[in-house]
Amino acid sequence: MKIEMKKIATMFVLLALALPTVVAQEAENETQEAKNEVPQEKQRRNPGDIQTLFDPHSGSGGYGAFSIGYTKINNRDAMIMGGRGAWVIGHGFGLGMGGYGFVNDPTYNSVNQLNYSLAGGYGGLIMEPILFGWFPVHLSFPILVGAGGVANTSYSSDWNDPYEYWDGYLENATAFFVAEAGAELEFNLVRFFRLALYGSYRYTSDIIMENTPTDALRGWNVGMTFKFGSF
Repeated sequence: MKIEMKKIATMFVLLALALPTVVAQEAENETQEAKNEVPQEKQRRNPGDIQTLFDPHSGSGGYGAFSIGYTKINNRDAMIMGGRGAWVIGHGFGLGMGGYGFVNDPTYNSVNQLNYSLAGGYGGLIMEPILFGWFPVHLSFPILVGAGGVANTSYSSDWNDPYEYWDGYLENATAFFVAEAGAELEFNLVRFFRLALYGSYRYTSDIIMENTPTDALRGWNVGMTFKFGSF
C-alpha cells in the first residue's frame, strides 16, 4: 500500500512540475493577443473582469478540478484524492458536486498476521463563496455536504516485500454523513487555470464498525487543487 501511494504521489508531483510549462506558453499567447488589441477594445473591458497573474482579464462560467492531499484516517497517515465541478455565479459563488476517495497506511496485527487498512470515499453538494475572485490572488471557502462509505479491509501480504502481493478481503463496512468546510488560497495563473492551496476539516457521523473508533474519519486535510475552466 505504501509503495502504491508513493507511485501516485510521484505521478502528481511530476504533473505539478509540468504545469509551469503550460502556464508559460499560455501567458506568452495572452501577451501576444494583448499586443494585437486596439486601444478601443482595451477601453471597453469591464473593470470588474477577472484578473490573472499574467493577464488582467478572463471570462466566467464554470470549472472542473481535481485535488490531492494529506489527511489522518484513524490516526494514521492517509492520502485523499478527488474532484469536483462547479458553476461560478457572478465571479463570487460556486455551486456544484464533488467526490473524494481515501486510503490510510495499514496496521499490522501480529496475532492473526494480517494488515488492516481503512478505505472509502464520500461526496455531495458543494457550495463555494469566493472573495475578490477577479484578483490574481484571492480566497474561496468550499463547503461540502453529503454522504459516504468506509470499509475495513485486511491483507496478508508482507508490506516490506515489494514483490509479494495478496488480494484484500472486506472485513466490514458502513455508511456515514459528512460535512466538510475549508479555505483555499487561489492563484489565477492564466485564464483557464487556477492553482489553490487548501486546508479543510472533515466532520462525519459516528462510524459504527467493529474495531474502529467512532471518530476515525474526523480530521484535517491539506493539499492542492488544480482548477480548469472558464471563470
